[in-house]
Amino acid sequence: MKKLALIGCGAIASEIVEAVNQGVIEAEITAFMDLAPEKCLRLQQLAPRARIARNIEELLETRPDLVVEAASQEAVRQYALRVVEAGVDLVVLSAGALLDKELLEKLNREAEQRGVHVYVPTGALAGLDAVRALRRAGIRRLLLRTVKPPKSLGVEVNEPRVLYRGPASEAVRLYPFNVNVAAALSLAAGMEAEVEIVADPRIERNTHIVIVESKASRLEIRVENVPSPRNPRTSLLAALSTIELLRRITRSGGVEVGS
Repeated sequence: MKKLALIGCGAIASEIVEAVNQGVIEAEITAFMDLAPEKCLRLQQLAPRARIARNIEELLETRPDLVVEAASQEAVRQYALRVVEAGVDLVVLSAGALLDKELLEKLNREAEQRGVHVYVPTGALAGLDAVRALRRAGIRRLLLRTVKPPKSLGVEVNEPRVLYRGPASEAVRLYPFNVNVAAALSLAAGMEAEVEIVADPRIERNTHIVIVESKASRLEIRVENVPSPRNPRTSLLAALSTIELLRRITRSGGVEVGS
């Protein structure tokens, strides 16, 4: 059974702990780490054998096989390289940090040298397997349009308003907790997506529209997500996607569907 440690003890971490306790994820949780230790205490009640780490070295002392970052882009910048240098696989939820080309290159280089995997879940999107495949044929256009209720974007508007239009790298900097999907899409495509962010008071679901054009195919994917009951800024699908990735990583064997 794999050993798993968590950086960040918020909504998605809670879902992961529940999935471990239900046997969906075949793993033992060895450590929690968060800037707010009281959040770790709450999760430790569900995983009493796990240690609350005060820093990344204490977390790595628990000898995890896999570390899940579920905290922030800053946490990725601070800890991702250290985790990989320790020879530990890493799951990055705050994928916006990986649009920093220098950080991505360092992680890739270190991971290849040490035989380590760095995973990015599909998150609140769909179809990234097809996007990865299409990059082999060449992608001509890559667009993400994200439409969310104003509250989840931290604004008040009475009619639909475009808050941002531009490259994914700038979108994830301006909206670090809302559009990590833009980074996942860009990484899957091997090119930076154009992003539009719209606040719309008429909708209740977080909506992502992906348009991909290549000589092999044209994709138009629309995903209307129910907000997470634990955190309305993110989608329930983002947590479910992470759980499914962890299930696949930790399971002992069997048939898997999807590239």
